[in-house]
Amino acid sequence: MLRRLAAFLLIAIFPAGPALAGDVRTGSFVFSAWSGPAMNVFFVEPLPDAMDGAPVVIVLHGVNRNADDYAANWVTLAREYGLRIYAPEFSVDSFPGAALYNLGGIGTDGPYAYSAIEPLFDAIMQRGGEAEGYVLFGHSAGAQFVHRALLFEDLPRLNTAYPANAGWYTLPDAGTPWPYGLQGTPADQSDVRRWLGRPMVLLLGDQDTDAEDVNLRRTPEAMVQGPHRYARGEYFFAVAQAQANQSGAPFSWHIVSVPGIAHDNAGMAEAAAALIAAQPDRIRAVP
Repeated sequence: MLRRLAAFLLIAIFPAGPALAGDVRTGSFVFSAWSGPAMNVFFVEPLPDAMDGAPVVIVLHGVNRNADDYAANWVTLAREYGLRIYAPEFSVDSFPGAALYNLGGIGTDGPYAYSAIEPLFDAIMQRGGEAEGYVLFGHSAGAQFVHRALLFEDLPRLNTAYPANAGWYTLPDAGTPWPYGLQGTPADQSDVRRWLGRPMVLLLGDQDTDAEDVNLRRTPEAMVQGPHRYARGEYFFAVAQAQANQSGAPFSWHIVSVPGIAHDNAGMAEAAAALIAAQPDRIRAVP
């Protein structure tokens, strides 16, 4: 049976305790310490004396590549919950098209976008403060990035991933060609098993049901997943859960329906921030 956990329930089970709320600073820096092109990273940080212990959230933008707007959506949330927010800009010039951003460059000669995350965390830690790991949040095209990065990249310091309102998904199905499945990729069954066991909370706005959205993919393979984003998220989760049950793989994914939110990054960020503040490491233990 498909499990849908309301955000308020998780927060009630795992209260955040005293918040690290306070003043924040905003700005950007250039990140170049990785194998791909340099990119701008927009940040929202606590003041230096509040950096230690503040959860690090790496935010992946949508199709408009507007990392600055995405970071701005988190300013109030960072202040309220004491978060550190970093939104890297995967520009159209350096990462043209969905193949090099949403799909991470898998199967192309372009930069391998998913490999930016761990070096970016190193760069974030050089800015001061201590953190044991980081959270990934992505909305729309950023959610596509996030759910695939968990399959194709090791991400050893990842805490929890929150893909929100993706337009379509890569299924854990070796018989379906990439990018709708894994046929033609280097991923094998051990990779899929590891993927299903990674901590991921799938966020779906329950009003994200516009089947005519101009940015919604309508290929036959995408339409199999459902007529709109909300249905496609439910389909993806159900397929993954069935795969885990059939193979005996551990399954550490959860699905949260966010009431009253359509295809809106700001609304989904608010839901994610509350969950992150509610001790995301313990969300993994929800039955």
